[in-house]
Amino acid sequence: MARKQKPLLQSIVIESIAAEGKALAHIDGKVLFVPQAIPGDVVDVQVTRSRRGYMEGYITRQVTPSPLRIEPFCCHFGRCGGCKWQALPYPMQLKYKQQQVEDQLVRIGRLDLPGILPILGSDKTVEYRNKLEYTFSNRRWILKEEESGSLSDKERYGVGFHISGMFDKVLDITKCHLQREPTNALRLFVRDYALKHNLSFFDLREQHGFMRTLIVRTSSTGELMVIVVFGKDAGDSAGHEARDKRNALLDALSAAFPEINSLYYVINPKGNDTINDLECVLYKGDDAIYEQMESLRFKIGPKSFYQTNSEQAYRLYSVVREYADEAISRMSDGKKPVIYDLYTGTGTIALFLSSLASKVVGIDYVPEAIEDAGLNAGINSIENAAFFAGDMKDILNAEFILNNGAPDIVVLDPPRAGIHPDVAQVLLEASPEEIIYVSCNPATQARDLAILSKRYRIVAVQPVDMFPHTHHVENVVNLTIIKEE
Repeated sequence: MARKQKPLLQSIVIESIAAEGKALAHIDGKVLFVPQAIPGDVVDVQVTRSRRGYMEGYITRQVTPSPLRIEPFCCHFGRCGGCKWQALPYPMQLKYKQQQVEDQLVRIGRLDLPGILPILGSDKTVEYRNKLEYTFSNRRWILKEEESGSLSDKERYGVGFHISGMFDKVLDITKCHLQREPTNALRLFVRDYALKHNLSFFDLREQHGFMRTLIVRTSSTGELMVIVVFGKDAGDSAGHEARDKRNALLDALSAAFPEINSLYYVINPKGNDTINDLECVLYKGDDAIYEQMESLRFKIGPKSFYQTNSEQAYRLYSVVREYADEAISRMSDGKKPVIYDLYTGTGTIALFLSSLASKVVGIDYVPEAIEDAGLNAGINSIENAAFFAGDMKDILNAEFILNNGAPDIVVLDPPRAGIHPDVAQVLLEASPEEIIYVSCNPATQARDLAILSKRYRIVAVQPVDMFPHTHHVENVVNLTIIKEE
């Protein structure tokens, strides 16, 4: 039986922006979700999915552009999966991010909230990222205006970002506006060198190829780290010829960009692109670059986690410190508190708060991150910090708290999935005076706050925009324990 043809909806008026960044309209009692539209657009939409309560589709024709719409600054807009809100003025982006935080905390968490503070926007809306990762592919995305049949194998090679929803297609990037130069010059140099010297680009389906990914890290101090990730075809097991080709590329890159402070390479034979479990080989230069935040210096290695918007990270951490300071003022004993920083990464928040505390305790599941945290404590002559590696739900227990001191303040900065229910239970049992919850996903944050609200009330909510032109938003929530009468 032939599948029923999905409808083409005509002259649909886009009303608002939904939680995940898609625009929405209402059609015959159903919500319609549409990407790359903004409120006020009138568009024709091809429906691709229809369920009982909602539909999804894509724009086939823009009938009338919204008066809010502005010209996107990037030539890749609409093809690249990033920066999808470029057509929406930045003040409007902030408005919808603020709305997203409020909707999710109220709708999902059903939380009793104080007034949510106005979102802290980013002064930089371009070149704000300190880290980008580009993917090499032998099957790049072929543009509509190109004659696919006339392209040679090499003309199908590309370096850039994955097409949204397609693991094996990469958009060849001419210029990205997310990171300061020389990121574009570096990428284009490596791309052209690899093409000229017949180095194969990675085949994402078959999992082979010489060139795999390129990671560029910059810092607020002006330093530059480059990590070239090769496929197993470039490994030492492939023989002297592969090693010589690999070294020749790295030498050429170093000569062309003498400003590189730290040059690494990685051989990745795995089925995914993560390098946390692989050896990073220092080929030339220093073993790390450094970030500066007030008087603190943070060592950034090839595997280190650091907030990707350095300037907004400082504003975010300043909010956390302000809440911790206010929490201390509410404590009656006048002593410096014990502060736990859960999901501490390289210890940035813990060390940023160390001057307020008698002791800071950081926990993270990545051993290399904890090693960096210890090094960062030493670099900054901070002696009241202790860091531990392990799975949070396993390491944070009654015995750990007994050995390290009961926390007065707990800072949470988990990944998008939020905290494990066991961690929430331990926190409820430990009963710190205050919890400061930093989240990159207000939906899971709302779920977790609903659990913590058994013993805590929310006293402050502060959204922070770390990623302009995307729907992503950070949110900081301060909770204080409910005193028993």
